[in-house]
Amino acid sequence: MKKWLYLIADFSYGEAKIEAVLKAGADYIQLREKDISSAEYLLRAKRLREMTDKYRTRLIINDRLDIALLSGADGVHLGQEDVPVKDARKLLGAQGIIGATAKTPEQAKQAMEDGADYLGSGAWFFTETKKDAVPISEETYRRILQSAPIPNVAVGGINAENCRKPLSLGASGLAISAGILKAEDPGAETVKIRQLLEQAEAAVL
Repeated sequence: MKKWLYLIADFSYGEAKIEAVLKAGADYIQLREKDISSAEYLLRAKRLREMTDKYRTRLIINDRLDIALLSGADGVHLGQEDVPVKDARKLLGAQGIIGATAKTPEQAKQAMEDGADYLGSGAWFFTETKKDAVPISEETYRRILQSAPIPNVAVGGINAENCRKPLSLGASGLAISAGILKAEDPGAETVKIRQLLEQAEAAVL
């Protein structure tokens, strides 16, 4: 089964860096914007939709179901305090992709039962993106995978140097932000991580 490279981005990194990653082979990109107006969020989502169409990357919008629908995104990623997964499913229909944050086995099981297509679990390592994120233990992650047998991407401070650990435990992919976008050459960093994902795929065969 193919391991996902799931980029989490905002426009503060600049379109050129984001496009370099799309061109190098991201499977998904989540737009996660903070402290901007809804109007500006929608503009950026529509711009990113144009970019992802060019590279056939799936576009996910963080938190905002309304922005996901209005921008024509492929889906939405929902946290524990966002619109419930089962309510989002009513609006997105069967084709829309719904991801959910799950930090415990109970959250994971509930999200799966409510109709989530994939889960994001972490934080694996310290991350500047979410400084208040609570680290996840290997044992908790194993239990999350057991309780909800749907794709699970590891998230939180992941980069090319430390990504082998969640992959070795069974992660379906890696959700990465600064670990790629803050690199000197984001495209080259993407290629490097893609190779690590392919190695992990081969190890499962």
